[in-house]
Amino acid sequence: MGNYVKIFGLMAVMTALIVGVAYAFGGPQAMLPAFIIMALFNFGSYWFSDKAVLKMYRARIIEPHEHPELYAMVDRLRQRAGLPMPKIGISDADQPNAFATGRDYKNAVVCYTQGILRSLSKEELEGVTAHELAHIKNRDMLTSTLAATMAGAVMFLSRFAIFFGGKDRNPVSLIAMMILGPLAALIVQMAVSRQMEYRADRVGAQISGDPRALARALMTLEGAARRNPMRLNPSAANLAIVNPLRGGISALFRTHPPTEERVARLESLARTI
Repeated sequence: MGNYVKIFGLMAVMTALIVGVAYAFGGPQAMLPAFIIMALFNFGSYWFSDKAVLKMYRARIIEPHEHPELYAMVDRLRQRAGLPMPKIGISDADQPNAFATGRDYKNAVVCYTQGILRSLSKEELEGVTAHELAHIKNRDMLTSTLAATMAGAVMFLSRFAIFFGGKDRNPVSLIAMMILGPLAALIVQMAVSRQMEYRADRVGAQISGDPRALARALMTLEGAARRNPMRLNPSAANLAIVNPLRGGISALFRTHPPTEERVARLESLARTI
């Protein structure tokens, strides 16, 4: 129930923002068209936000015959989690990372980068997969996916304001330029809490039965992300298992807890299993 409250809250905030921008640029007559556009956008976000996120990560859905060992691993772990079989996506990114997206159990996607498939051991990849299945089991992915899509739209408006303000020096667009980027980050932070990651780590460790494998994977992924940041819209960074970006405006979008703290909690959990 709490996730659905967040979702409708995000839609309301986004609608109010765009209608307000329309009023600032076009006056009262621009408000109704903006509201209609946002109603259509909210509808599209709910049904197609997962496809938008896959596009942000340059990922595609694969068939079982393309990666049979990966399919078999996901199938085994999803049965432990009591979930339907998700779709599997592959991103061509070299940075090792993974994420889950989709609006519900039946439309869930677990996506891996090419880098993670090359970098982790079988046990570590199972730990990462179990973490992403935990996000699906906890119903986190719809909220996170919608937040990424909506914040991406705000970032687009911010870039438009920068172009418009830089060319014509319109004071309204200059103000919009200053507030829209941080506001997009705020939308993500409203929807995605660090507790989601801690909970997914814990539930994922229970699914895989090996908390230390996930802990080792997190340390490997964190180090790789520091050395090789991903070229990605910052609004979608919250979906990845570790923050794929470093520095600049991406710091505003950081919703991941410190990896060292996650590893410490997993080590503590391992001692109790």
